[in-house]
Amino acid sequence: MLITAPHLPGIAALVVIGAIYLAISAGLSVAPTWLLLISVIVAGFAIFIARGRGQHKVSHSITLVLIAATTVLVVSSAAILSTRLTGSTPGPVLLLDATLVWVANVLTFAVWYWALDAGGPHQRLGVAYNSQDLLFPQSTLTAKPEMLRWSPGFLDYLFLAFNTSTAFSPSDTLPLSHRIKLLMMLQTVVSLVVIVVLAARAINGLPG
Repeated sequence: MLITAPHLPGIAALVVIGAIYLAISAGLSVAPTWLLLISVIVAGFAIFIARGRGQHKVSHSITLVLIAATTVLVVSSAAILSTRLTGSTPGPVLLLDATLVWVANVLTFAVWYWALDAGGPHQRLGVAYNSQDLLFPQSTLTAKPEMLRWSPGFLDYLFLAFNTSTAFSPSDTLPLSHRIKLLMMLQTVVSLVVIVVLAARAINGLPG
């Protein structure tokens, strides 16, 4: 079995993050800016081979390692970004970098939720959705027969990650497990750092 449709959105999101790091300032990355994209491509082939051999646990493990490495990169970029307020980085460059880090943060944690919830996309495929990680509002609509067959797609996890980074709360979806709560806390911290940088630069740009 190859990388089927349920797995493609997560891989695609990681490719987008890799592309973001090609556009980001080199000083914001603790690794060469091209390394993440190359790693995603190589890991994608490894996942393709593992799934073709029916080694779903191997492919899932590769995915988690790749997401973890991406998270380290994004968190470190946010930390470095916070030190740029007192530097000589031009305003437009700083604002672009901050925006790119923010988007990468949203995508990274969307992939985390997608990869972990209810065992991951392979475990959710073709079965009734029953999660100990997240409570989506659709899961509470058990009176509607069509909701019994409902399962979250990548857009649901992206929406959750977007809300967490903008409203600093999970909005309509409740975190249930400790691992999801910890991930949301980390995502919120990174988002706050980036927003503080944006706000501080905006204030510094005001006429005295």
